[in-house]
Amino acid sequence: MMSFKRTLSLILSISLLCISFGQTQAAIITNDQIIQQSQQKTDKTALLQMINRSDIQERLLDMGVTSADVEERINQMTPEEVAQLNQQLDQLPAGSGIIGIIALGFVVFVITDVIGATDIFPFIHPVK
Repeated sequence: MMSFKRTLSLILSISLLCISFGQTQAAIITNDQIIQQSQQKTDKTALLQMINRSDIQERLLDMGVTSADVEERINQMTPEEVAQLNQQLDQLPAGSGIIGIIALGFVVFVITDVIGATDIFPFIHPVK
């Protein structure tokens, strides 16, 4: 009886060891990946801080869009879209960026209204 218990415990130990090694996976994270993730967070944070400015919120409210809608849309953007938007904002001349940002936001919301993802503007009917 004792040899049966030893054999069974040895088999169970080996199988448990094999299962635990089979599921463990480790990957090397490069410095470029860390920098890219950090840059993505920074870009998104910069956009979110920009829409929290009072002059931009007033413009958005004039267009019938709340800052919560804009924040939700920014949070749904892919990292590539956020980087592209920030790059376009950096290339705009000083002082004209606000109008460009608002126009870009308006275009984004019109497109999302047309495809039916949002219902911000009552005069736009989604495509069916």
